[in-house]
Amino acid sequence: MINAHITGWGKYLPGKIVTNAELAQTSGVDAEWVKTRTGIEQRHIADPKQASADMATRAARVALEVADVAPSRLDLVIAATNTPDYWFPATACLVQDALGAERAGAFDLAAGCSGFLYALVVAEQFIRSGAYRNILVVGVETASRIIDWRDPICAYFGDGAGAIVLTASQQPGGLLGFALSSDGSGGDLLILPGGGSRHGITQEVLDQGLQYGRTDGRAVYRYGLRAMTWMGQRALRQARLKIEDIDLFIPHQTNQLLIQQVAERLRVPREKVFVNVARYANISSACIPVSLCDAIEAGRIQPGRRLLITAFGGGLTCAGVVWQWSQALPQRPLPFIKRLGHALWDAQAAFRSRFFRLEHQIDTLTPVEEEEQKVNERARQPSAEVERKGK
Repeated sequence: MINAHITGWGKYLPGKIVTNAELAQTSGVDAEWVKTRTGIEQRHIADPKQASADMATRAARVALEVADVAPSRLDLVIAATNTPDYWFPATACLVQDALGAERAGAFDLAAGCSGFLYALVVAEQFIRSGAYRNILVVGVETASRIIDWRDPICAYFGDGAGAIVLTASQQPGGLLGFALSSDGSGGDLLILPGGGSRHGITQEVLDQGLQYGRTDGRAVYRYGLRAMTWMGQRALRQARLKIEDIDLFIPHQTNQLLIQQVAERLRVPREKVFVNVARYANISSACIPVSLCDAIEAGRIQPGRRLLITAFGGGLTCAGVVWQWSQALPQRPLPFIKRLGHALWDAQAAFRSRFFRLEHQIDTLTPVEEEEQKVNERARQPSAEVERKGK
């Protein structure tokens, strides 16, 4: 039986850190209240010149190096994000180009803060079916671009990216159970109203501030409490496991009080709950992969351990996954030859991207009539060959 295993992981957080105290000066946020109520102390904010694809590429490179999988061996790139660089092209395509993954398909997946778990399950199914062998899954968010920094809601969100590499193997482990769900009737509880086909960018939309995200905090909190508890229970049932069989619980990092309440409902002992919301705030689709990286760095993930992971977000969506870790942690530092080979990947990717951009420019300069003539000539060649054989 083919299973998908996480063989590489990486994260990227922007260098700029904004503390609660700094927000208090600009947004009227009560710094102590935010810390006491949510556990959030700071958040990372992207540089004005950084976008989601830039951060996703940084995290992806680390994940590929850990997995020792060259970009040319990737079959698929999935980017879970609610803040793409553009509506099109897909952010995943920009990451594919930046990495030099010339054989990989690529697409974005938007499922709110649950996006990464949705993408993880989708990627696992591609591998389990035998269709693909190596898949890159990225969770990335530049929430700072869709937040009104005069609104206290800005205290709850941050920017960042995390990535994993999934690889096919006959080894046991990987995905043991999962659950996905949605409730579109609550779509307006966490929404970015402007910029889509419902409310295109007009002066009226800008005047009303519809280009910024909006949330009903109380309703979303209650949904998250119910949803993460339910998803955790469903995923455990599918895996035919009990909560006592779980070694580490990684919930969506949005609010420390919410995390505690979900853990209590699932009856997860406090020492098995992973929390890092204080350092990053809510980084949406990037939350789970960044948490995986942090848990590995802290030594809380080891081969054979079972993880319960839950998330919820805009849509409304929610997800739960039970995952058995199988990958041995790599030895550091890597041998010089390995590091040199990995360094060449970036150079090859840059060369490949420039070459294909040049090819596209040449295509734009080629007269359409000349292209049509070449197509017609190629179409006539089989007919001519048949006539020769007939004679």
